[in-house]
Amino acid sequence: MKTSEFIEIEEKFGAHNYHPLDVVITGGKGVWVTDVEGNKYLDFLSSYSALNQGHVHPKILKALVDQAKKITLTSRAFRNDQLPFFYKELAEMTGYEMSLPMNSGAEAVETALKLARKWGYQVKGIKRHQAEIIVADGNFHGRTISIVSFSSEPHYKDDFGPFTPGFISVPYGDVKAVEKAITKNTAAVMLEPIQGEGGVLIPPAGYLAEVKKICEAHNVLFMADEIQTGLGRTGKLFASMHDGVRPDVTIIGKALGGGFYPVSAVLADKAILGLFTPGEHGSTFGGNPLGAAVARAAMQVIREEKLVENAAAMGEYFMSELRKIKSAHIKEIRGKGLLIGVELIPEAKGARRFCEALKDKGILAKETHDNVIRFAPPLVIDKKTIDWALPRIKEVLMMA
Repeated sequence: MKTSEFIEIEEKFGAHNYHPLDVVITGGKGVWVTDVEGNKYLDFLSSYSALNQGHVHPKILKALVDQAKKITLTSRAFRNDQLPFFYKELAEMTGYEMSLPMNSGAEAVETALKLARKWGYQVKGIKRHQAEIIVADGNFHGRTISIVSFSSEPHYKDDFGPFTPGFISVPYGDVKAVEKAITKNTAAVMLEPIQGEGGVLIPPAGYLAEVKKICEAHNVLFMADEIQTGLGRTGKLFASMHDGVRPDVTIIGKALGGGFYPVSAVLADKAILGLFTPGEHGSTFGGNPLGAAVARAAMQVIREEKLVENAAAMGEYFMSELRKIKSAHIKEIRGKGLLIGVELIPEAKGARRFCEALKDKGILAKETHDNVIRFAPPLVIDKKTIDWALPRIKEVLMMA
């Protein structure tokens, strides 16, 4: 079948809630993917950072296959032999005493919101059902009703009300706005250390550290959504570490499943995460033995292959080379590690056409917020591959 035939079937029978580039991928290995017509592409999106370890990593594949031959699902009504080691290894890797596994990133965010509210009532003493959580304008934490309730993007929320109350949004990067918004009912402040979907927006240096101090001063939890930025993407295990911050609660997902299986988790110490009691929260698939085995292997690859260090080194090199491109279309190049945004001026007529041109040159990247091209390759990428991509990226950015 040709690409056009696959697209015709998808458009006829599938909901139109995405606007993908017209490439139909059928295989992948490392940083490369192939389409149904045999064309090869360099993946510069990594499934929104879910593929930090690259496509079909052999160690994670083996863990998946080996576990799938034994048992895949037990539900949390019973125990399984993979989950205890997942807990232990995640604690050793991240430094948090406890974790609560879920499936998607949005589920993990919802879990963290419930946790913050319970902490607010049980520990801080907020009047029941009056808890407030402060978030930032331009955020993207998922697409559930509660999460889109505090989105500032009209397209994500306009037709999906009524909305969940209890959220206060302030300008991103503005420390004073956070402090001003805190009241006696504030249970938590939840932020992305870098707003990936918002356009790879990086707050001022020291922003997270100042917010953490304010939270401590007002007895408020600081929660970091590291679903996209965590597990090495920015050249640190967590992006919060660039500011020397250890959030009270960290939310992870995407790369935790190594691109094989949806695994997410909420991380916190026992004084916070220990507040949940049996029956208050759960998931049929969360913590299942297949997901736990895959996540254990995914974490092992990050450690053994030094992907955090490689992201730091390759990100610095890639960004420095991108900044040498003298294109009239470029407004700014920004990023940390291998999460990089190339913002184009409005007159460039949108990032979409540049991403389509990159596809024709064998590079898959995605526009975000109309005018930003996001480059986020798997963390296994090397200098030789970046050097292959750079002249092609330059050629596209120099087009009329």
